[in-house]
Amino acid sequence: MRADVGDWLVVEGTHLDDHRRKGQILEVHGPDGGPPYLVHWLEDGHTSLFFPGPDTHTSKALPHHLKPDVPEASR
Repeated sequence: MRADVGDWLVVEGTHLDDHRRKGQILEVHGPDGGPPYLVHWLEDGHTSLFFPGPDTHTSKALPHHLKPDVPEASR
């Protein structure tokens, strides 16, 4: 996997009830854009060093259908 700072990581759930995790890459620690990546996760706001697995893909922009849900009352 190759990624740049600012790219988005999307980790697909591997089980039926798993949710999709979304995070933005803050730092790239591997050579030539390789892992590990320092990622800020949208769901809980935590930042962690992440080694992606086969269920992970990257995107330059977070697709609309992957953006976090915003409750109606907040709009």
